[in-house]
Amino acid sequence: MRRHRTDWLSLLAGLLFIGIGVRFVTAPMPDMMVMAPILIFGLGLAGFVGIITKAVRKR
Repeated sequence: MRRHRTDWLSLLAGLLFIGIGVRFVTAPMPDMMVMAPILIFGLGLAGFVGIITKAVRKR
């Protein structure tokens, strides 16, 4: 069996969307002025981690 490397960008983005989805389901409607920057920052962080891991793997 051949193993593949973890795709950190997809993993972190998926966890972010799951967390935001759970927040919407369990609590009253959150303020979009708070959730939008959290989403954008989280996706930016996931992209940054993905770029860094790809650069480290190429060495």
